[in-house]
Amino acid sequence: MKAVILVGGEGTRLRPLTFSIPKAMVPIANRPFLAHMIDYLKAHGIDDVVLAMGYLPDPIQSHFGDGGSFDVRLTYIIEDSPLGTAGAVKNVAEHIDGTFFVFNGDTFTDIDLTKMLELHRNKHSKVTIALTPVEDPTVYGVVETDNGGRVQRFVEKPSRNAVTTNMVNAGAYVIEPEVLDLIPQGEYFMFEHGVFPELLNRGDAIYGYKSDDYWIDIGTPQKYLKVNHDLLLGKASGSIAGELIGERIWVGRGSEIHPQAILEGPVVIGRNCVVGSDSRVKGPTAIGPGCIVGMDSSIEGAVIWNGIRIGTRVSLKECIIAEDVTIGDGSQIMEGCVLGHDVMVQDGARLAPGTEVWPTADQ
Repeated sequence: MKAVILVGGEGTRLRPLTFSIPKAMVPIANRPFLAHMIDYLKAHGIDDVVLAMGYLPDPIQSHFGDGGSFDVRLTYIIEDSPLGTAGAVKNVAEHIDGTFFVFNGDTFTDIDLTKMLELHRNKHSKVTIALTPVEDPTVYGVVETDNGGRVQRFVEKPSRNAVTTNMVNAGAYVIEPEVLDLIPQGEYFMFEHGVFPELLNRGDAIYGYKSDDYWIDIGTPQKYLKVNHDLLLGKASGSIAGELIGERIWVGRGSEIHPQAILEGPVVIGRNCVVGSDSRVKGPTAIGPGCIVGMDSSIEGAVIWNGIRIGTRVSLKECIIAEDVTIGDGSQIMEGCVLGHDVMVQDGARLAPGTEVWPTADQ
C-alpha cells in the first residue's frame, strides 16, 4: 500500500521554529515528526511512501535517505513552486498505481487506517476522508454526512449559528487513482475546494470515516508543545528514544545526570547531555541531544531542542527552545515563550509569557 505525505509547506504558523528546519523534522519527544508518522504508517502495513516536498527538502533526505534504515521505501518529489494539496499529489502521479493514502504533513494522530481502508473498500468509495470531532468547528472546514457516512456537503468555517456538525477534515484520505484525472497538471489545486466538491457534483461517492482517536494539528507552537506533552504523558502513541531509568524517565547514551539533580517524569533527555547538581527537571519535558543544564536550574513542561546551553539558576517553564540557543545565568523563560535557533538570552533576562524571539535577536 502506498501513501503520499504532503511535506512541502513552509511551516509559517510554527515560526520562529521553522526558519532552519522543515516542519516534518521538528522533534517530538526528541524524534522527528516524520519518524513518528512513518512508524504509524508501518503499523498499518503502509511501507511505500512518496514525500511531496518543497521547502527545505535537504534535511529530510539527509536524515531518512532511501528509507531502508526505517524499513520503508521513500520516494522524494520536489515541487518547483507551491501546488496545493491536490496539485502536489498530481505532481507525483507517476508513482501511484492503485488505491492510495494521502496525509497532510502537520497532523499527529492514532486514527485506525486499517479500518478506514476497510470502510473505503466496502463502500466502493472514490474518496474516504478521515473525520474527527473538535470543540470549535467554526475555525475548520466541517464535513456533513448522512446516516450511512456518505458525505453530503463541505462547509468552510461555518458561523456558530450555522454549525450542523463538529466533524472536521482530519487531513487523511484514501483515494482511487482515477480521481487524479480531475486535477490539472502543474497548477495550484486543492482537494478541499476543487476535487472534493467536483466529485459531489458528479454524484461520485465520498465517505467519511469518523474517529475520536487522538488527533492534533501541530501547526502552531501551542499545539506543537501540546503534542510533545501528550506523547510523554501517554495520551498519544509513539516511541520514545533512550533508556528507561525511572518512572517515565528516558535518558540517552552518554548523558550525565548529577546525583543531586532531580528528575520527575515524564521526561526524555537525549544523548550526550549534562544536567548539573541541584537542578530539577519536571515533566512533561523533552531535552534534546547535546544540551547542558547548569547548576540549580529549573525546567518544567519545556521542549528543548539540541545543543542548548542553559546557565546556572535558570528557570524554564512551558516554553519551546529551538536548536543552538544559549540561555544566560539567572534568566527566566516563562510560559508560552518560543525561542528560535541560535538565539542568545543574556544573564538575568526575564522573558514575559508568550514572548517570541526570532533568530539573530539578542536578549
